[in-house]
Amino acid sequence: MTFMSFLATGEAAASALTTRKERHAVGRRLRENAKRSSQAEWNPALRRADPIALLIAQGERRIASLLPIRYERMAASPLAFLRGAAAVMAADLSVTTAAGLRVQSCGDSHLANFGSFASSDGIPVFDINDFDETSVAPFEWDIKRLGTSLVLAGRENDLGDGACRALAVSAAEAYQHELQRLNRMTPLQAWSEKVDLLATIDAIEKKSVRERVRGILEARLESASGNFGLVTTESKGPSLREKPPLIVRLPDHDDAIRAAFGRYLAAQPAERAVLLARYRLKDVIFKVVGVGSVGTFCAIGLFANADGETLLLQIKEAQDSVLAPYAGRSGYANAGERVVTGQRVMQVTPDRFLGWTHTNEAGKSDAAGREFYVRRVKDARLAQIGTVMQQDELPFYAALCGRTLARAHVRSADVAMLTGYIGKGGVFADAIAGFSVAYAGQSEADWRAFKDALKGGRLVAG
Repeated sequence: MTFMSFLATGEAAASALTTRKERHAVGRRLRENAKRSSQAEWNPALRRADPIALLIAQGERRIASLLPIRYERMAASPLAFLRGAAAVMAADLSVTTAAGLRVQSCGDSHLANFGSFASSDGIPVFDINDFDETSVAPFEWDIKRLGTSLVLAGRENDLGDGACRALAVSAAEAYQHELQRLNRMTPLQAWSEKVDLLATIDAIEKKSVRERVRGILEARLESASGNFGLVTTESKGPSLREKPPLIVRLPDHDDAIRAAFGRYLAAQPAERAVLLARYRLKDVIFKVVGVGSVGTFCAIGLFANADGETLLLQIKEAQDSVLAPYAGRSGYANAGERVVTGQRVMQVTPDRFLGWTHTNEAGKSDAAGREFYVRRVKDARLAQIGTVMQQDELPFYAALCGRTLARAHVRSADVAMLTGYIGKGGVFADAIAGFSVAYAGQSEADWRAFKDALKGGRLVAG
């Protein structure tokens, strides 16, 4: 389902035709068929798909030589496994309770896919920062994946059972309260709301953590102006620097990726084409990316002008969303368009260089016939400010992610219906926490089976 076809559905169109009070009442009535307490249920189906088989099938469209790196990363912990196993959880979520309220879903909303980045005007914001799996889907799927990742993170940090459960409660309560706050706004006000990172840091109670995070933010914003250490000027002009084994040259794929960049440039609207015409593609290098994406094609293009001034764009392969078999295919001709549209819908300040492209079907490279999206290279170290908060202020970070997810959902959701269904009490948050604890146990069991598959040779790690 494309986002435009989603807007054409009765649920999405109703917000302009009925009052908040009327839509709130519709949301309350949804509890009759989807009790909020039933959101806690996780009962593995007798015919539950084999998680290892799902991962093997997903790997068939990826670069075979990189899969061992992916599996090695997933083997590190149950949380690392969850991060790489979005396809497994999507299959499991498809049989859980859903109220019937669909949103533009992140599709992979674990705690590490929230983070900080500089907006186009240089202002640091906090938001969801990964949209590879985005699609229209039940709103519950994102909050349940977030809650599960928080429980697993708490266990990694040696928190007790009660404290781990409280993290999921905190995220769900923050989600609930933010929905209520946004529901009191006009649609335009709610659409424009963003999470100010500086204000967020100021809200951290522990002074030592607050000062450390602010210091890291300032240093990393400054490093962004230096191209993140990826560019060298040691030769005749600027070029990209290899950092083996994760950032390397793959000459056999250069031509295919350069041609894909060319198609991206040719498809830009006039106002962006004017800017991009001032640069030329000078160099390409390939990059191994995060746990869930390892094995997909990802490259960085160095664009420069005659004065040596540079622009770094990343081209990343887009495949079908893991949600597609259960929530429906996106309907976009290019999976890159699905990713770009989802990001533009969910983020308040999306990258101005977002676009999509493809490689030629007839090419000789393994990259032939693949679809991509393009964005400006973001500073991974800036994004990892969230990691600092995860380590030192996990309860604070849990609430921040819940609040951020609600803000992202409201841009596509009928917020009055959502608030009507969720309500003001603790039933929904308690149920999400119950599911999160139960599914964290499932993820731990799947992780152990995954490690057995590595030992037995069914999968091969690096």
